[in-house]
Amino acid sequence: MTNSCPPPRFPKGNDRYDSVDYTPYPGNIPRARRRVAQLAVDWGHPDVAGDAGLLASELCTNALLHGCLRDRLFRVETSLTGNALRVAVTDPRGERLPYPRTPVADDQFGRGLLIVRTLANRWAVEKLTVGKTVWAELEMRGDLDA
Repeated sequence: MTNSCPPPRFPKGNDRYDSVDYTPYPGNIPRARRRVAQLAVDWGHPDVAGDAGLLASELCTNALLHGCLRDRLFRVETSLTGNALRVAVTDPRGERLPYPRTPVADDQFGRGLLIVRTLANRWAVEKLTVGKTVWAELEMRGDLDA
């Protein structure tokens, strides 16, 4: 868990920012994954689009399974600042914090944060007044000419 500063709400210069609220419905997980992957491409980083989409998918799945409440939205924020692409998912249940665990071979669930830890250069959980945000960052290489 961290108290790190979130990305700016109003991008400056080459920074990019996108935010979408979704209903807690399983069909919105692939929608969020596709959107985040397309943003990575649109912002000039097609090489990380697959990883960014997978991070979004895992974070959204965790929010849906463990953090959503009926009739409360969850938010997916994607930002590109400096040399990092950040995917952040906010849900209304701040009392249910994620923690990495080691799944047993026949476990059907429990590998999401393992995937996030493997793909992301950094990830953390931020407690909010209401809810929490789980974010993961991918480091970018090259210029931000997009």
